[in-house]
Amino acid sequence: MNYSADIKKLPRQFLPADFTIANWESLHPFLINLDEREINSSSDLEQWLKDASELEAVISEDACWRQIKMTCDTENKELEESFNYVMMEIQPKVQPYSDKLNKKLVENPFTKELDANNYFTYLRNVKKNIELFREVNIPINAELNVMQQQFGTISGKMTVEVNGQEYTLQQAAKFLEDEDRSVREEVYHKINKRRLEDKETLNKLFTTLLQKRHQVAVNTNFENYRDFRFKELGRFDYSKEDCFQFHEAVKLHVMPLVNQIYEAKKKKLGLDILRPWDVEAEPGGIQPLRPFKTGEELTEKTIACFDELKSFFGDCLRKMKELGHLDLESRKGKAPGGYNCPLAESGAPFIFMNAAGQLDDVTTMVHEGGHAIHSFLAHELELTGFKEYPTEIAEVASMAMELFSMDKWNVFFDSPEELKRAKEQQLERVITIFPWIATIDKFQHWIYENPKHTEEERAAQWMIIAEEFSSPVIDFSGLEEYRRYGWQRQLHLYEVPFYYIEYGIAQLGAIGLWQQYKQDPEKAMNNYITALQLGGTKTLPELFKAAGLQFDLSPEHIKQLMKFVKSELESL
Repeated sequence: MNYSADIKKLPRQFLPADFTIANWESLHPFLINLDEREINSSSDLEQWLKDASELEAVISEDACWRQIKMTCDTENKELEESFNYVMMEIQPKVQPYSDKLNKKLVENPFTKELDANNYFTYLRNVKKNIELFREVNIPINAELNVMQQQFGTISGKMTVEVNGQEYTLQQAAKFLEDEDRSVREEVYHKINKRRLEDKETLNKLFTTLLQKRHQVAVNTNFENYRDFRFKELGRFDYSKEDCFQFHEAVKLHVMPLVNQIYEAKKKKLGLDILRPWDVEAEPGGIQPLRPFKTGEELTEKTIACFDELKSFFGDCLRKMKELGHLDLESRKGKAPGGYNCPLAESGAPFIFMNAAGQLDDVTTMVHEGGHAIHSFLAHELELTGFKEYPTEIAEVASMAMELFSMDKWNVFFDSPEELKRAKEQQLERVITIFPWIATIDKFQHWIYENPKHTEEERAAQWMIIAEEFSSPVIDFSGLEEYRRYGWQRQLHLYEVPFYYIEYGIAQLGAIGLWQQYKQDPEKAMNNYITALQLGGTKTLPELFKAAGLQFDLSPEHIKQLMKFVKSELESL
């Protein structure tokens, strides 16, 4: 089947073509129209849904652009104020209308005539949103939306000096691959000491976020924010017990492989003791992998890589480049991390990241590229709500692309030896990321189950959990202060609470798709596209099934997938 990346902005039927959200007064009449409009037939209802969807897309995209611009330049106060204005002044006024419109839909007699195949998950989400809505939470959520972004502002200012030159922490990380051990150690300390300078600020920010989140949960008649958030995230298909089972499976079936990887690394480097600044290094005489020099080169090489998989994949990135929807290189004042931001109305998403010329950047780029392809494929769905797919399948889209693309990484590496090293590092990362996912997720369960904890108790509990999923092969002695605050580098804890187990679930799905790919590349690609095209119109197990996968978090399933990754690693 042929797919086109020539994505088109949705034509407006309800709002004027030149409409932009200048203030509440400009937006309000359209919400009143939807609220007061009579619905006397199925066709009236369908038109009403289309108009509501159009408005939703415009509001969503406006907020997204304000956030994108702010994260690209955290030092620009005007951009920050523009984002804050929407969060504090417009969104709080939209939310009561969203609730009224949700109720209007659920209560309408013609709603039962909607096609259950298409509307089941959509209506399930609408009913969930009605259940969770409380007017008292509107100002708290507005504050949270603004405060969460402070993490990016604080982190974006962090720099260190190496060899007389200033680097962002993302840029400085490349020195952790240096063949000179003393350089690695020096930079490791510099990065961690710089983080510690803001430890109190980040602690206080997190404590305030925690308190406000707990209040939201209590206001909604939940015992804790974890239980509220599970509901809010639409985790209909797995429970906290499944997460606990996942944690145990990681200890049982992943940690032994992690230990083997680090033992091999220690031997390879000829070290008696492996320290944390050694884990990314290569033996003396072997230069770190440098797959590209500039953001432009990263773009072109990723397009070439995607072309080899499927021309449509490459075309998606070309379109984004043409539209100026890529901001890839790390710089001072830019928020940390990377993301793909779907744009509900115009369709072509935006990729943001902090590239510094490392293999990790290639992985991030193909990862975000997988998300982008998902956005392109789901754009054709009729309603904005249909495109809101579960994060677990969204991360399958990105993590599977990391694995699919490996066979085409020759565009980044000239020599077979470098390509082999890159694949080795990527497959090792597939395994070693699981303990970190389990650590962050288990920590979040504890945090929100115990909302009245002190900062000291938080640090102590983090150390207990971190130790649980740390390899004994790495010697952390003397680095306790850095480790106590290690959680502060994970932006998800601040900005998207409880978003992390998704990476673990999705990694299992991605490995499953890669297994398919090794047997029949064409079939795997078709399964991948079939699942992504469905957006959020099916349940999570159904989306996994469409991709030819099992939705299974059991230890036995995880054991089998780890065995496969290990065999692939050994066969390189």
